[in-house]
Amino acid sequence: MKKSAIKSLAAAAFAVCALAGASPAALAQDAALKVDDACVRSTVPSQHATGVFMRLTSASGGRLVGVESQAAKHVEIHEMAMQDNVMKMRQVPGIALPAGQAVELKPGGYHVMLIDLAGQISPGEHVALTLIVEDADKRQQRVPVDAVARPLNAAAAPAAGHGH
Repeated sequence: MKKSAIKSLAAAAFAVCALAGASPAALAQDAALKVDDACVRSTVPSQHATGVFMRLTSASGGRLVGVESQAAKHVEIHEMAMQDNVMKMRQVPGIALPAGQAVELKPGGYHVMLIDLAGQISPGEHVALTLIVEDADKRQQRVPVDAVARPLNAAAAPAAGHGH
């Protein structure tokens, strides 16, 4: 393919992205990381923290190294694990995302914590998050996610292929 044709294709792709309101990098990131069933637990008044859950599938593999949100002062990646016959929650520096394999962020396992909430999160409310994913070359990509608040008594996320 000639250089002029490649430039024309690149310009066309950029124009389509601009018209769609997304950057070319954002579209590439979305293709590299599939996010399913993103949800956040709704809160009660004066509650200071809540959990965020989702299923992540990375096409090429990588590592979730951070999460950002305006909904809380602090956003951390956590893991629930048994330690000395006691279930404990701890912050972790990241989560491996093996290529092509779904990784569940769910209660009792890996999840995201929103700490020092900006306000109460009501059922049905949308919470914007940005996932920071690092590839094998340590390049970071930012992936926007919209998590919907579920009622306190609702399950975190439906099981894959499990609809009733």
